Amino acid sequence: MSDRYVNEFYASLGLRPVVNAAATLTRLGGSLVAPPVVPAMAEAARHFVDIVELHRRVGQRLAELTRNDAAYVTSGAAAGLTLAVTACVSGAGGGTDPVAIEDLPYLDKTGERTVIVYGSQRNAYDYAVRQVGVRLVEVGPEPGELAAAIDGRTACVLWFAGAHFSSGALPLADVVRIAHEAGVPVLVDAAAQIPPVSSLWHFTTEVGADAAIFSGGKGLRGPQSTGLLVGQEWVIAAARANGSPNHSIGRGLKVGKEELLGLLAAVEWTLAQDEPALLAAYEATVRGWVDGLAGLPGVQVERGYPSEAGQPHSRALVRIGPDSGWDRDRLVAALWACDPHIAVGEVDPNTIALNPQPLQDGEDEIVLRELRRLLADRPA
Repeated sequence: MSDRYVNEFYASLGLRPVVNAAATLTRLGGSLVAPPVVPAMAEAARHFVDIVELHRRVGQRLAELTRNDAAYVTSGAAAGLTLAVTACVSGAGGGTDPVAIEDLPYLDKTGERTVIVYGSQRNAYDYAVRQVGVRLVEVGPEPGELAAAIDGRTACVLWFAGAHFSSGALPLADVVRIAHEAGVPVLVDAAAQIPPVSSLWHFTTEVGADAAIFSGGKGLRGPQSTGLLVGQEWVIAAARANGSPNHSIGRGLKVGKEELLGLLAAVEWTLAQDEPALLAAYEATVRGWVDGLAGLPGVQVERGYPSEAGQPHSRALVRIGPDSGWDRDRLVAALWACDPHIAVGEVDPNTIALNPQPLQDGEDEIVLRELRRLLADRPA
């Protein structure tokens, strides 16, 4: 095994590093931080600072960089979702109404509040919304359904970005128009929607959503425990009022000084990259996998587009037929048994996916080599 994959801290705990050809998944540590992130975090760790003021200054800088009115660093995208919904529930008076704040999450005094979502977009992150105390109301793709669902209890409409969520929902521009005509804000969960980096301003500045939420530890390559909330000043002000170190529903969603400077460094770095060249490199990696796995008995491989998160880049889809001697689960387990571990995506009972986004230089060759070795050696 290469020295590159020897980590003394992981080894002391009996762990092996991972070659990640799956995705920027939280369970695998998100992404690897961009080069300037660790130095920025180390510098932050050397001094005490006024956290409230640091939050504001970093937010101002991030708003400028992302072409938004305001921005706020959260402890992950799920926390950003919680605070953005909280902002819509308690947004009157900048989210500082003590009655509204103390009423969370039971809403006994202020009354039931609802968040409208598309039924086709329901997912595990419902929990980040429901913990605010709101009730989710599902609608379908017909324009009249959204308008009919809005009433005096509606706190906001939540729309999930990504090509994989587009079916069964109105386009965001239509959602914004209908909701805003009724005086209801729109939030966009865009946690994994970088690339493209233009997502940072597209959903808000260009389409008109009131706020959008991103993961700091995926495509932005910032600290894994960060998220980025961008949008209208009133949303950010209310989220800030209900977040740490203030005593509200977001008190436990703490962001440290190290993460604040780390995410700022990551966003600055990301915006300076050549994104077309990056996407072209992803495409070349996928083409290498498709060509390198072609012709193996019982195996079909093709280019899949978009990514599992609906991002605008391809991945390799490898279908495992009975003539290969393998099934998907045994192959996934065999790849994980390699040293270092190799993680891949699982698409359906017969298909794995190889994603180029999380890989370091040369790791695509490791994935190809180990897959060819395993597939050429039919298991007993």
